[in-house]
Amino acid sequence: MIAAPAIDLSGGRCVQLVGGNPARMKIALPDPAEVAERWWGTGFTTLHLVDLDAALGSGDNLDLLKEVIASTPARTQVGGGIRDDERAEALLAAGADRIVVGTRALEDPEWLSALVERHPGRIMVAADTRDGVVLRRGWTEVTGFGALDLLPRLADLPLAGILATDVSREGRLEGIDRMSTASTVRSTRHRVWISGGVTSEGELAFLEAIGAAGVVLGMALYTDVIDAKSVARRWGAPFEEDGAT
Repeated sequence: MIAAPAIDLSGGRCVQLVGGNPARMKIALPDPAEVAERWWGTGFTTLHLVDLDAALGSGDNLDLLKEVIASTPARTQVGGGIRDDERAEALLAAGADRIVVGTRALEDPEWLSALVERHPGRIMVAADTRDGVVLRRGWTEVTGFGALDLLPRLADLPLAGILATDVSREGRLEGIDRMSTASTVRSTRHRVWISGGVTSEGELAFLEAIGAAGVVLGMALYTDVIDAKSVARRWGAPFEEDGAT
């Protein structure tokens, strides 16, 4: 299992939100590339980048994403507002190892299939949930179905994996819902990355034990609730195997 620090971009800064709410911004650092270099120097070899402004339709940090991708040798998975071929291809061409698609993937399965066919093993699908219901459009709209309803629809696609985020737990430092998380991981053949609420090394060990492929760490790292060096030593360095699942 791999742990990857989150580098969420908004207004040109690296930020951390509480509950996915832009009005509840707890961390705001002025130089995202410098943050990436710090995490790389700590021992994390994979970084998780998100353009929050693009996800919410309030801006675009594409140039900054490219800068952060180029700032370290780390592998990168990039999400946030990827809703057309142009942006997807631009990020992959900029060096993103994987991109994470959400809203368009949910609304347009044919587009998702075509994208995955062109880039097998490089596309992840976001399953962002609140109270068990999948969200879209920057976590502002509910879909009416849950993650366990979504996963079978993706079963035959050669994805890089699924990113399962419990938005309600993001930034709250309250821990994960172990039962729900285990159910998600065990309900798909795809690699599953977990995000939202991971707060301790004990939770990381639990996620590894149930078969999670990766974990995105945010607030717990930025507020030193979890020891970055210790996490990087155990979960930061190995690269997972490439290829579609």
